[in-house]
Order: sequence, then structure tokens, then C-alpha cells
Amino acid sequence: MPLEVLLTNSPWMMGLNAAEQNKVRNDIVIKKMPTDAFICRRGQLADYWYGVVSGVVKINNVSPNGKSTTLLGVAPGSWFGEGSLLKDEPRRYDAVTIRDSELALMPKATFIWLLDNSIFFNRFLISQLNKRLGQFIGAMENERLLDVDARVARSLAAMFDDWYPKQTMMLKISQEEVGQLAGLSRQRVNSAFKVLEERGLIRVCYGEIHILDIGKLSTFDSSSLDD
Repeated sequence: MPLEVLLTNSPWMMGLNAAEQNKVRNDIVIKKMPTDAFICRRGQLADYWYGVVSGVVKINNVSPNGKSTTLLGVAPGSWFGEGSLLKDEPRRYDAVTIRDSELALMPKATFIWLLDNSIFFNRFLISQLNKRLGQFIGAMENERLLDVDARVARSLAAMFDDWYPKQTMMLKISQEEVGQLAGLSRQRVNSAFKVLEERGLIRVCYGEIHILDIGKLSTFDSSSLDD
């Protein structure tokens, strides 16, 4: 089942004992959502921790004058939303599907119960929060210092964790959707894809992007002859 695949590939699940794993499976709710659906909205109370079973999610904010910015893209296999649960505060962002998606919703009570009972789960959350901090610092650096090709490369790489199974490092995502995540036009994303394919970092098929070298993709800089 898709949920079991998500849980099997979730590193925090491996460190739970049998009773804790059973509670997680019993408490999680699966929700299917269409494209452009709001998973949660800015200002709402944080009731769930979210896992992406399938599809793609963007963490997004809109200014009072209507200007939208994407802060992060979330690929299948990833979890998000722990910060608001830990701080017990309303969401500070919107989470929106950019294609038909399936989400695993862990209730806040279960999340807090794991926090109180599992040292392994706590260690995972520390690592996850550190990763998020690195992503946001990197996004600021990318926008200010890197060219468009590098921004596309690092936007793709940021959606995958180091532990993600190599045989499934693939995104079902269009060039237009990547443009939403990177803040670029579809035409400019297409040009960047050609550069990245020539470097052997990705392979683009219809509606799919296969990641061939996550390490080089995450550090790609077109000004460097070593990439």
C-alpha cells in the first residue's frame, strides 16, 4: 500500500518499537487532494504533521498585495509541518498541491505522544529542523548569488533527502510546475534542464524528472568547470 511505502522509507519510523509503529499506522489518516488544493493555510491552527505519499506540494506565501512566493517544494517521501506543532502556533504559510496528491495526516496528539516517548523521533526532528534551516539559507543564497541554471538544479535537489532510495529518485512533475517552485518561466526551466541533462545530472522524460546525481545537483554551479 502507498502509505506503507511512505512509512517504510521514513527514517524516523525505523527507530520506533513495534507498539509505537502500530499506533502510528492506526492514527494516520490518508487524504487525496486535487491540484491547487490547500492542505493548510496561513493562520490556521496546526492540527497535523503531513507526509507526502504521492504528488508534489509547495510551501507558499502570498503578500497583502497578492504577490506569491514559493518557499519550498516537498516531494513524495517527505514530511513537513513539524515547526508549527512544536511551537504550538498557527501556520505561517500555505501548503498547496501543485498536482493531484495523496497526503498522510498524523494527528497532533500522536505527534506529541511520539515526542514524549521516543528519543529516536526527537533526534530525527532535530535533524529535520536543521535541514529546513539549511534549505532556507540556501534558497536565499541561490536567489542572490546563482544563475538560473543553478537555481533550477538546487530547487530540484532540495526536494530529496540524502536517505531517499536511489532507485526511486524520480519526480512526476512538469516544467511548468518546476517553474512554480523556482520562480521561473517554463521556457527558462526548459533551457536549464537541457544544461543539467548535458552534465549527466538529470534525465527528463514526459512528465518525469529522474535524478541521476543528487550530490552534484545540490552543489551545481554553472560557472564552475568541475561540475
